[in-house]
Amino acid sequence: MPRRVARVQTVTPERYARQLVSHLGRRVPVSGDAATDGARLTFDVGVGLVRTGQDELLLVADAPTNAGLAVVQDVLSRHLVRFGERHGLTVTWSDPAGAGSAADSPPGASA
Repeated sequence: MPRRVARVQTVTPERYARQLVSHLGRRVPVSGDAATDGARLTFDVGVGLVRTGQDELLLVADAPTNAGLAVVQDVLSRHLVRFGERHGLTVTWSDPAGAGSAADSPPGASA
């Protein structure tokens, strides 16, 4: 399954996670908590994970197809960048291949 990861640097990751999950949660099902195991957003085309870390917000996009992956990445990125415009937030996605970190896995997924 295609996966991409973004680590967004911010001194207020909890604030942005709460805002992003709350906003997108009006449109898609959400489970979990960004401050603990990660908030899982279930889109028709894939899954997004939002998790807070120390001075960073971790975003993970998973989808069965590259087209679905692009949609999940776009939705997460576009909204977060808009919310963080005043503080210059940027989202840069990378391929986690080789990282193999369970920290990058959505809840219930195998790394």
